[in-house]
Amino acid sequence: MRNRNSLYHNSAPKVPGDRKMAMRTIPVLLIPFLTVVAVSDENDSRIKELNKYWQEVSRSVGEGDFESYAASCHPDGILVAGTSNRTQPLSVALARWKQGFADTKSGRIKASVEFRFSKRIGNATSAHETGMFLYMTVDADGKETRHYIHMEGLLTKKKGRWVMLMEYQKSNGTKEEWDALSKLTKTPHNN
Repeated sequence: MRNRNSLYHNSAPKVPGDRKMAMRTIPVLLIPFLTVVAVSDENDSRIKELNKYWQEVSRSVGEGDFESYAASCHPDGILVAGTSNRTQPLSVALARWKQGFADTKSGRIKASVEFRFSKRIGNATSAHETGMFLYMTVDADGKETRHYIHMEGLLTKKKGRWVMLMEYQKSNGTKEEWDALSKLTKTPHNN
């Protein structure tokens, strides 16, 4: 008769002081811990890579480097504009934004973008990032404009590079909402 309380259901019942039972159960008890460590290492690596991705996006906007910015987008990527209730290929949005990059590169305007996140989900090759971005411009007359935007990004890693599959600019946000989020170097709620 099998002992229903035995991990391995051997024919001989085990007693609490049995060394063989203790040696068999230790590895089973370590599995959740080892899994958490492996997932944590994968998350840390992914977050570091994605932080570099967002920093490169920020750099390309600030320097007016259109080619680098375009390379951060998947060729079949989609822009979802929640404020105007429309979608379009990122390639169409890029064509529309190209002049702004040229104006930044020439010094006609200054532009910058920063990102902060409230939730970051993913694995080694896919990621969903939720948070906000702050897009700022200063025109030739010195007039500064700030846009706080709630956003989500769906990214994939192809050939060792992260690229944007879907950029969802959900809605306008506020400075208070922006200030409530941690800076990019701090990554709260990583899942």
